[in-house]
Amino acid sequence: MASGVEFDDDSEGKGGMWVLEQKLDQPMDEEAGRLKNMYREKKFSTILLLRLAFQSLGVVYGDLGTSPLYVFYNTFPHGIDDTEDVIGALSLIIYSLTLIPLLKYVFIVCRANDNGQGGTFALYSLLCRHAKVNNIPNQHRTDEELTTYSRSTFHEHSFAAKTKKWLEGTIFRRNALLLLVLVGTCMVIGDGILTPAISVLSASGGIKVDHPKMSSDVVVIVAVIILVGLFSMQHYGTDKVGWLFAPIVLIWFIMIGGIGIFNIFKYDSSILRAFSPVYVYRYLKTGKKKGFTSLGGIMLSITGTEALFADLAHFPVSAIQLAFTAVVFPCLLLAYSGQAAYLMKNSEHVQDAFYRSIPDKVYWPVFIVATLAAIVASQATISATFSIIKQALALGCFPRVKVVHTSKKFLGQIYIPDMNWILMVLCIAVTAGFRNQHQIGNAYGTAVVIVMLVTTLLMTLIMLLVWHCHWFLVLLFTFFSLVIECTYFSAVLFKVDQGGWVPLVIAAAFLLIMYVWHYGTIKRYELEMHSKVSMAWILGLGPSLGLVRVPGIGLVYTELASGVPHIFSHFITNLPAIHSVVVFVCVKYLPVYTVPEEERFLVKRIGPKSFHMFRCVARYGYKDLHKKDDDFEKKLFDSLFMFVRLESMMEGCSDSDEYSVYGQQLTQQSNDFLLYDGQTISSVDSIVQARSPMQTVMSSGRESSQNEVDELEYLSGCKDAGVVHIMGNTVVRARRESGIYKKIAIDYIYAFLRKICRENSVIFNVPHESLLNVGQIFFV
Repeated sequence: MASGVEFDDDSEGKGGMWVLEQKLDQPMDEEAGRLKNMYREKKFSTILLLRLAFQSLGVVYGDLGTSPLYVFYNTFPHGIDDTEDVIGALSLIIYSLTLIPLLKYVFIVCRANDNGQGGTFALYSLLCRHAKVNNIPNQHRTDEELTTYSRSTFHEHSFAAKTKKWLEGTIFRRNALLLLVLVGTCMVIGDGILTPAISVLSASGGIKVDHPKMSSDVVVIVAVIILVGLFSMQHYGTDKVGWLFAPIVLIWFIMIGGIGIFNIFKYDSSILRAFSPVYVYRYLKTGKKKGFTSLGGIMLSITGTEALFADLAHFPVSAIQLAFTAVVFPCLLLAYSGQAAYLMKNSEHVQDAFYRSIPDKVYWPVFIVATLAAIVASQATISATFSIIKQALALGCFPRVKVVHTSKKFLGQIYIPDMNWILMVLCIAVTAGFRNQHQIGNAYGTAVVIVMLVTTLLMTLIMLLVWHCHWFLVLLFTFFSLVIECTYFSAVLFKVDQGGWVPLVIAAAFLLIMYVWHYGTIKRYELEMHSKVSMAWILGLGPSLGLVRVPGIGLVYTELASGVPHIFSHFITNLPAIHSVVVFVCVKYLPVYTVPEEERFLVKRIGPKSFHMFRCVARYGYKDLHKKDDDFEKKLFDSLFMFVRLESMMEGCSDSDEYSVYGQQLTQQSNDFLLYDGQTISSVDSIVQARSPMQTVMSSGRESSQNEVDELEYLSGCKDAGVVHIMGNTVVRARRESGIYKKIAIDYIYAFLRKICRENSVIFNVPHESLLNVGQIFFV
């Protein structure tokens, strides 16, 4: 193995860092090509692709597949006046399924994934890499050189460049983009509450078809019992039941497709006229306001499409496309056509259209499979909710909660206990409160269409800034998407007072929590940036101030990727003693889905060698384990020791020698200052100096090697003496002159969230006996 060292400047001009990498002995171009292509979608064999497509049925398509349970009832809640309306409604369902799930999502939006990760925050992460819209300025130039930080460039005077410049222009636009993403995320959470409610309630409602005298209370109780069991099983993870789910959903699709074919030929084959778009026009023209408001029910036929994109992490796009085009799409068309054919002859049975249209001989098998499919559908949206909350958590937009990885093989499969029980309580409250699938359907439709609108707006930016599509193609995609989705949105607005207010209230509550948390996080970071300690103060430390260096290593945790945090000065001002070795540890998330192990740690020295002060930045993507690996401390010290070895190897180099294996050159300016981006910064904090008076004396390779051994022995001895984790317990409060809204947000909401969320010491797995909390108060 050959080791490489890379030096790069800090994005804020505060210092350079050594990036430690292990590289195989092979040509640089070959290695770079391997890394560049590592995260592209792999080519799968036909058998493997078929297997993955089969598995995707159980995880991705359960929600979309159970929509036939309740679409026609929610479309005609007051009965069918004219059978021609059935043909018009079916025509709308056919073209909605074709334009939104098939063309827009499966073949366009799914291609906008972030290395296989889907959802609104994955789109936001892509935008953050291609435009400076991230509100937390903790990025470093070396972050952009990560293997997974893929980013394309465009011409300076192109339309994409102008759009990028406009988007970056003001803080208001960046905040508006973040708010848009948060709204979409909150609606997905609302979807995770409403999908189990409507799916399970609709499935269990089939009991009343065979037992008409049964009370609705019994149906609700059965639904609640199923929901409690569903949420109680979440901690096992989807991996253990994935193979069980796929056969259930496949049997479900075969059943509804087969029943659809049976009903078309038995009742009215002329229903196939609905494939002509003429009937869409006739339906909307003759139905007027009643036909227009019924669009809220028709839109339920495409619910689950947003979960399809959010659950993308589990399977390759090609497998999802194959499963949809070969199984899901044709079976859904047959199922809806069969129900419509039945309603042409039995329009009075619209309330129970699905179960009424089932032949008597297969009624109970279909009922059992329908109930199981409803559970699978609920699982898909619950998993999507966990995934998107994890992404929001990583980007500083959600309070710190416990994230449990339920599979060592698939890191995307997670379980969030706190959110699981919150979802369960809200889901049961919705089910028991409404007791009616029609009102839940109105609420469900509102949540789904808002998520789709948010996705369309984000996709417009993706097509411009990431794909560099021609502006005409972007306009075409945006226009047709907005025409369809705004039409559905205006229809569901008529049903806000009939249950549509539920997702709006849920989303508003989560939006308040997420925005206040993000605002408080930004303010804390800005205050720490402004109050960080200068290097002159560090250089002034010494015995003359009564500072004592005690045996051991002190790990000072900070959110700053550059500079010395205020917590450090606060600590040694009140207690003038610090450990023999000090390491400032910054753990941060980047807008990438993962950071490879060999690129995860950045290490540099702070101040003179005799100070034994270092900085270590650990970088993670939103797919990586939460905040730290189980062996984080070991990896940190391995990186630190590797840095000392490599630094010692470089001591014999002259100032003009190249330090980086990539050909980057370190230039020392006059008066020991480094010029970077037009700013002059003290190089004491910026670099490990290439030549010092002591190094001039000890210029031979043997003496450098001895230095390396001495410092490694010193570090090992300090590590054996004990490691202490020093963490800041920062309290943020609003100033007295602040407005009432700011005081409520900071002093009450943010303070409450900080109290109930997980402590940093728990997240970092710090032993209680080696933890030292340092309290400080910041006023914003």
